[in-house]
Amino acid sequence: MGRAFEFRKARKMKRWSAMAKTFTRIGKDIVMAVKEGGPNPDTNSRLRAVIQNAKAANMPKDNIERAVKKASDKNTENYKEVLFEGYAPHGIAVLVETATDNNNRTVANVRAAFNKCNGNLGTSGSVVFMFDHTCNFTLNKDNIEDLEELELELIDFEVEEVFDDEEGVIIYAPFEQFGSLQSYFEENDIEILSSGFERIPTTTKELNAEEQEDVEKLLERLEEDDDVQNVYHSMQN
Repeated sequence: MGRAFEFRKARKMKRWSAMAKTFTRIGKDIVMAVKEGGPNPDTNSRLRAVIQNAKAANMPKDNIERAVKKASDKNTENYKEVLFEGYAPHGIAVLVETATDNNNRTVANVRAAFNKCNGNLGTSGSVVFMFDHTCNFTLNKDNIEDLEELELELIDFEVEEVFDDEEGVIIYAPFEQFGSLQSYFEENDIEILSSGFERIPTTTKELNAEEQEDVEKLLERLEEDDDVQNVYHSMQN
């Protein structure tokens, strides 16, 4: 298995533990998708993907429908996606993806987290180059007759890794290929169970237990913030 497989395995151990927070984050994704392309998932591919993820997270159908309806209200504030970059203690690169309706609040909270945990909030471009921006899909195994044949079919989409997981067949590819892959799977009746984006560190740094604890304090503080969607780092798990 390759780098994406190992990264995913480590991330699975750190999934959002609070279901309510998971739903809140998905709710923001729904708002951004509806504001961008409208409330009809048949004509809005981004919304279609978010709804798939909501179902995969066991978000009730009523919650999904309410979120779409609320997002359709012109008075509902849209969220802006903002990426923060910096360093945790011991030279660990950190990327923080946020979705905010109040940029000043988010900037202040993220800066405070770095400062209080002995990290340093950097400038745009300071660490993002240390991560590969990827897209991923989890596919229903029942729709795939021959995995090797599928891999050959996906060569033109620059797919980097394909592996069989307990959740389904996992596909990793460059970020830019998301739309093309989504269309391919839908056109070929391959059910997408969930999809998303991740930033995988190109290199990682090994720390001892005490140093890891220092870094974890910052990561946990960031992940607790309501504006934070994802936190990525270069610490070896």
